[in-house]
Amino acid sequence: MVVGAGLAGLACARALSATGAPVLLLEGGDAVGGRMRTDRVAGFAIDRGFQVLNTGYPELRRAVDLDAVDLRYLPRGVQVRRDGRLEDLPHPLSAPSAPWRALTSGATGLGQKIALARYAAPLVLGSAASVKRRRDVPAREAWSELPPEVVDRLLVPFLTGVVLEREITTSRVFTDLMMRMFALGSSAVPALGMQRVPESMAAALPPGVLRLEAPVASVQADGVTLQDGTSIAASAVVVAADPWTAARLVPGLGAPPEPRSVTTHYFAAPAWRGQSGTLVVDADGSPVANSVILTASAPEYSSDGRSLIATSVVTTGRTEPVDPAVVLATARAMHEAPAGEWEPVAVREIPHALPAMTAPHPMRRPARVDGVYVAGDHRDTSSIQGALVSGRRVARAVLTDR
Repeated sequence: MVVGAGLAGLACARALSATGAPVLLLEGGDAVGGRMRTDRVAGFAIDRGFQVLNTGYPELRRAVDLDAVDLRYLPRGVQVRRDGRLEDLPHPLSAPSAPWRALTSGATGLGQKIALARYAAPLVLGSAASVKRRRDVPAREAWSELPPEVVDRLLVPFLTGVVLEREITTSRVFTDLMMRMFALGSSAVPALGMQRVPESMAAALPPGVLRLEAPVASVQADGVTLQDGTSIAASAVVVAADPWTAARLVPGLGAPPEPRSVTTHYFAAPAWRGQSGTLVVDADGSPVANSVILTASAPEYSSDGRSLIATSVVTTGRTEPVDPAVVLATARAMHEAPAGEWEPVAVREIPHALPAMTAPHPMRRPARVDGVYVAGDHRDTSSIQGALVSGRRVARAVLTDR
């Protein structure tokens, strides 16, 4: 039995089912996906927080039928807003002219680019295993060897939107792995929203495996009790809920990790000539971490031809709310949008978007705790890759034990 139909639970259920083992996957909500959900609002696909798939994740092709989710690719590279101007920083492999454009970009000086390339080269050219063997310290501490301009103007603005905290106390092993994945892969979204990923995984399960709207009140080594009082026996129980729910169901896990939070504002605007789907990060000190015109890469996110802009504010540690008017004005500036009406479509506040990964961080935690199995991104890494790997790893542990 698997509790929770997020990515880890779905990956676990699929791995178990593939061996012919009988599996029951219980989900308390009305749909699969956990923290990866998509709503339809006024004809737009609104993801619950800006998320992307990175094709560099090794586990992605193993766990997800990428043809079925119909990916739309964002341009490789980023734009950096600095001193009120947009500076293009293309991925060196994105086009024949990209290496020269990256070299001559005003995002930072030539010496700083060389220093960053020296830091990143071992991450890209080496193996993931070699990155994991590095001494784990807060990422900012690891970056002390780099020029401050590289850290403050490039790394912090970009990675703030990845790890959802501005101090970047996150494990340097994890941030190095993410930099490796962004270098090796491409960012993409499914044409109809991020929920297509868990939906496609659920569609591959045998009939009768998945049961929705079945919230679990307690778990034991030999079964679970639902909130309506129903008891269901099982030979093994896997808790694949989010880390905060898992800590309640499995006391042996101890205190859950601190949550990282984000609020994403969605705006609709008339499409304009020359708009780009490149992710824009802010290095000018605004509350906004990043912004992207989703429909420039995935026009299916809109039903009426207007552009959909997703603008994210990292709220981890923030005590005062950010004025939506400031977010809107900043987003317009970040995309150099012409005059025209922007309509607020939706706001998604995600107080528990990611579990914190402060250094030193164990990249892999035991599969079994208090007689039950536990899967999720909090057991590996706070990422789509971590959730998928954890689900398969725990399924293997269940099969080995039995």
